[in-house]
Amino acid sequence: MTLCSSNVGKLAEVRDAFPDWEIELLEATTYPEEDGETYLDNARIKATYGRAAGAPDRWMLADDSGIEIAALDGAPGVHTARWAEGRHVEKALAALDGVDDRRARYVAELVLLSPDLREVRGTGLLEGEIARRAQGDGGFGFDPVFVPRGESRTVAQLGEAWKAANSHRGRAAQALRAALG
Repeated sequence: MTLCSSNVGKLAEVRDAFPDWEIELLEATTYPEEDGETYLDNARIKATYGRAAGAPDRWMLADDSGIEIAALDGAPGVHTARWAEGRHVEKALAALDGVDDRRARYVAELVLLSPDLREVRGTGLLEGEIARRAQGDGGFGFDPVFVPRGESRTVAQLGEAWKAANSHRGRAAQALRAALG
C-alpha cells in the first residue's frame, strides 16, 4: 500500500494504525492542490493523484485531516495546513489568546483506492479542547496543545500507543478497516 503523502509523521501514525500492512510514502515531487470543500474531497484528490502517479498494482491510501475550533466558528477546518503554516501550536494559542471557549475537534477522513478504483473510506473524530500552553514532546501538529475530552494531558503527552487507538486518524483507520470487512 502507498500513502499519498510526503509527511513522515503521518506515515508513522498510519503504520501504527495498520501494523499488519506494508505502507510506504508515495514517491512524488509535487502534490495536487487540496482545494476541495470537504475533508473527503481533499482525501479523494490525493488518492486519485496517487492512483495516477504511483505503481498501478498498489492500493493508494490518502487522508485529509484538520482541526475545528469552536471559538473560530469551526475554522480552520479543511484549511488547517494552510492556516497553520507549519506553526500549528503558535497559531492556535495566538488565535485563542484571552478566549475562554477552547473547545475543538480533530477530524480525519481516509480514502483507500484499489488498483481498479474501488473506494473504501473511514472517518474519525476526536473531541477535546485547546490547552493554554504546549505540553509534551510526542506527535506533531496541534498535539502539544490538544487535550482530548476525558483526559487531562495533551495528545503529545499521551503517547503513540494511545494515539494509534484513539486519535482522529486512529478512529478513521478503525472505520476504514471495518468498511473493508
